[in-house]
Amino acid sequence: MDTGLILVVITVLIAFTFDFLNGFHDAANSIATVVSTRVLAPTVAVFWAAFFNFIAAFFLGTAVAHTIGKGMIDLSTVTQWVVLAGLLGAIIWDLLTWFWGLPTSSSHALIGGYAGAAMARASILRGWSHAGEVILPSGWTKTLIFIVFAPILGLVLGFSIMILVYWIMCRRPPQRVDKLFRRLQLISAACYSLGHGGNDAQKTMGIVAGALFTGGYMSKADMAGNWGHFHWPIILLAHLAMGLGTYFGGWRIVRTMGSKITKLKPVGGFCAETAGALTLFGTALAGIPVSTTHTITGAIIGVGATHRLSAVRWGVARRIVWAWVLTIPASAAMAALTFFIIRAFHHGA
Repeated sequence: MDTGLILVVITVLIAFTFDFLNGFHDAANSIATVVSTRVLAPTVAVFWAAFFNFIAAFFLGTAVAHTIGKGMIDLSTVTQWVVLAGLLGAIIWDLLTWFWGLPTSSSHALIGGYAGAAMARASILRGWSHAGEVILPSGWTKTLIFIVFAPILGLVLGFSIMILVYWIMCRRPPQRVDKLFRRLQLISAACYSLGHGGNDAQKTMGIVAGALFTGGYMSKADMAGNWGHFHWPIILLAHLAMGLGTYFGGWRIVRTMGSKITKLKPVGGFCAETAGALTLFGTALAGIPVSTTHTITGAIIGVGATHRLSAVRWGVARRIVWAWVLTIPASAAMAALTFFIIRAFHHGA
């Protein structure tokens, strides 16, 4: 078998491994609120989230995938080894933060790793002063803005929806309100999972498309369009890998998201998930690769703040924010180091 094809196959398999770990690490956020409010048992919630993560492929397009695939890094610098090193850097950071129980962004680990590996190769070919030239500002500007804006938008929407619900339900008996929102939370959890799949699974699709392009199996016309005959296999495999990851892991982060930040009742879970879903629908359709973790964390904090500011455990929130700040540079550094190691053994990288 051609060695180039073998490398493409390995890179694509590692990309879907990352997608599995994304589900393992990130997609738990889809079910954290519905589990913590005891509306669904964990096993049922996993299947609920996995199903709606999967069917997002048919509703929210591939705008985010196109941003990741060709809108953030100059593809003339990208090789199979760059994609491989970027994926490995992101996987290492994901595993470390999973071990620490921190709900950091797999999305930002992926783009950080991709950028770090590409910059490492550019520095070898052109010198350190030219490493930043591989970055495409148009794709990065909106991504970096939404690192800050997505959790703030989630917080504001979560706070506002919670206040609106309080105003509408203020004269209803608490038992009836609880019963109503236990049913409504099934819908809000489904919507959030749909938004999660519409944003996060697409990021792996973009990386896989980039790997196929650098391997010579996709043309520029394919990258600009629907990726030729690879379109549906890429979409379905990405969503399948994420669904399996959701099923097999992520419970450490469910505990952090669902109970350590603030205590949630079904009404609060509904408001947080609705706020998160609205943010994710908009950004997925706009092609902005935001962090689903950032979004739902902001929404949960917004809901908790409607009770009193002390209801939010700010110490936990502070650790999470620091992990967010470090994710892109840390994953970029790990990917760059991985690329330099590959380069030491394979000068053609």
